[in-house]
Amino acid sequence: MSAAKSKDSKGAGKESKGGKEAGKDKGQQKEARAPKEARQPAAPKESRENRQREAREAAEPKDPKEHKPERPAPVPRLQIHYRDIVVKQLMEQFGYKTAMQVPRIEKIVLNMGVGEAVADKKIMDNAVADMTKIAGQKPLVTKARKSIANYKVRAGYPVGCKVTLRGARMYEFLDRLVSVAMPRIRDFRGMSGRAFDGRGNYNMGVKEQIIFPEIEYDKIDAVRGMNITITTNAKSDNEAKALLGAFRFPFRT
Repeated sequence: MSAAKSKDSKGAGKESKGGKEAGKDKGQQKEARAPKEARQPAAPKESRENRQREAREAAEPKDPKEHKPERPAPVPRLQIHYRDIVVKQLMEQFGYKTAMQVPRIEKIVLNMGVGEAVADKKIMDNAVADMTKIAGQKPLVTKARKSIANYKVRAGYPVGCKVTLRGARMYEFLDRLVSVAMPRIRDFRGMSGRAFDGRGNYNMGVKEQIIFPEIEYDKIDAVRGMNITITTNAKSDNEAKALLGAFRFPFRT
């Protein structure tokens, strides 16, 4: 009986050794069959983060403000005219000691009332589109402050649009207004010299927006007028009139 037990124990030991060897062989076969990509070393963390950051930057939309033109915009000719001619002319006329005392145009405000927009919102969109073409800048939609039952207007309803021009756009608009738009006014005989407000600001009204060359008559839905205010830092109306006259503003004689 003891001999039989020893034989059985030896056989079991051989079987266990054989099982271990078989397991080793299977593990080696799995490693051999594993794809090459899995055996390659993992990419460094920094390089992965760089690739992810580059992918995010490529996916994000670029800001149009970051794009800079190849050439700077040309200086408006009226701005050059003011700097070279108007300043000297007004210094001789009013006896200013320095060029900083010479009055200048600060801004030009265009204002258009669109009361019909209460019934139809498309009218306001058309008015905004016309003023955008005229001014070269998107206007601000003005809203009613109070409710008026007789005109069917409630507080907060859009009733007009306005735009404020400064700098280069201001000089460009003034150039187009004096050189092109005013001569196209029907039965034009000059602008009134009494439209100043006593503080050096000039107000004028335009009955038709089609006097501006940017507006195509065939594509408008209605003829609209607007108010134009030229704001200066002049201390008196005489100085403001002399300033606008130096820009060849066609005052009525």
